[in-house]
Amino acid sequence: MKNISVIGSGFSGLAAAATLAAAGNKVTVFEKNKTLGGRARKFEVDGFTFDMGPSWYWMPEVFEQFYQRFGHTTKDFYNLLRLDPSYRVYFSDTETVDVPASLPELYELFENIEKGSADKLKKFLAEAQYKYEVGMNEFVWKPSHSILEFMDFRLVKSALKLQMFSSISSQIRKNFTHPYLRNILEFPVLFLGAKPQNTPALYSLMNYADLSLGTWYPMGGMHEIVKAMVQICEEQGVVFKTNNPVHKIEDISNGIKIKHSSGEDVFDYCVASADYHHVETQLLDAQTRNYNPEYWDKKTFAPSSLLYYIGVDKKIPKIKHHNLFFDKDFDRHADEIYTTQSWPDDPLFYACCPSKTDLHMAPSGKENLFILIPIATGMDNNRVEKDRLYANVMDRLEKVAGINIRDSIVYKKEYSVENFIKDYNSYKGNAYGLANTLLQTAFLKPKIKNKNLDRLYYTGQLTTPGPGVPPSLISGQVVAAEIIKQP
Repeated sequence: MKNISVIGSGFSGLAAAATLAAAGNKVTVFEKNKTLGGRARKFEVDGFTFDMGPSWYWMPEVFEQFYQRFGHTTKDFYNLLRLDPSYRVYFSDTETVDVPASLPELYELFENIEKGSADKLKKFLAEAQYKYEVGMNEFVWKPSHSILEFMDFRLVKSALKLQMFSSISSQIRKNFTHPYLRNILEFPVLFLGAKPQNTPALYSLMNYADLSLGTWYPMGGMHEIVKAMVQICEEQGVVFKTNNPVHKIEDISNGIKIKHSSGEDVFDYCVASADYHHVETQLLDAQTRNYNPEYWDKKTFAPSSLLYYIGVDKKIPKIKHHNLFFDKDFDRHADEIYTTQSWPDDPLFYACCPSKTDLHMAPSGKENLFILIPIATGMDNNRVEKDRLYANVMDRLEKVAGINIRDSIVYKKEYSVENFIKDYNSYKGNAYGLANTLLQTAFLKPKIKNKNLDRLYYTGQLTTPGPGVPPSLISGQVVAAEIIKQP
């Protein structure tokens, strides 16, 4: 039995803790905040329940496989509902596209928008399915210590078919000419990573996850996943210490010393599920770090976000559970995030209204509204710009809904770059980790093992396999497997 500490209780930390404890190890989780779940925390106020972070439930089999490791199934924890339509896309205040859950209906939708596109979509999704199955069954479960892990003939052959060296934008634009279809297919990578032009075509696997496997919702909200994982951890004997930030990680002769707000303890191993950059620069001495500050400065990070949690004292017509506002210039907003790193002039945005599906998320007759505006990392706390963006998106939301929303707001909370830094020690306030560019894929991501401290490992969205909820669950299990193998 090993005595193991886990820093951070996000999805990767909880997955690592449960897996390590199930293998017979003693596991202690240190969480800096008063509640568990990392970015997937929730809060309740005046009868409204707000998920603070992730709101898209994709790849349901990843969750199911995790639960089954511990003798459970998804149904043991929550009722999972497939949304139909999966989401609505606004291309103007009068032009909308509802993306259906049914593939035949999806093919018909594409064909109606662009003649001949249904057959192209079938081929595109067949290729995306291959990438998904190879990626999810082979690549993402590798610890990515070195390129040698990917050098067997079968994987090299697969890498060519996975289109690692062309962009997803070129693949989409080669097959589809209508801007609506291009925007629908490019949206997953823009909101979760980098410009489509800089994202490998490999990541069309996200289109398969989106359009074929579907968009789901756990009744009770996304925090139900956290509750399920915490329950599994506790069943395995994991100990949680909340309100307990870690201040120092030190190598000593008989293990790793963890200095935290309530004292210090020695462990055989440590898993850092906290922000990788923060752990390296704030918790480790310079000589024990994997990377220097220049390394992080050169990395391409996914966007930050300007978020609003809003309680509305009436129902909002004409919007769905998930709503994407692509009624402005897609390429311009991408440039403002990644190139000029400036406050967006006329941003795309996402609005989530879970009370459309789950009446328990808001009091009777009211709505729970979550708004996300992607912005560049490192933006300052500019009150004028934030107020301008809030007015901009509310004007557009009210126009499509056909009602005044602002006069009926009974609760409003803002969350942005400075909050990501304060709550999660997030590097430059990024919301999603590293962008999914070619040079930040697989073994080119920051390593899961510290090269100077033999007993320190990293997990989460800044390392293998990458950002997102399902990859974080996998990341925690991959790191746990590496530690379990140690004598």
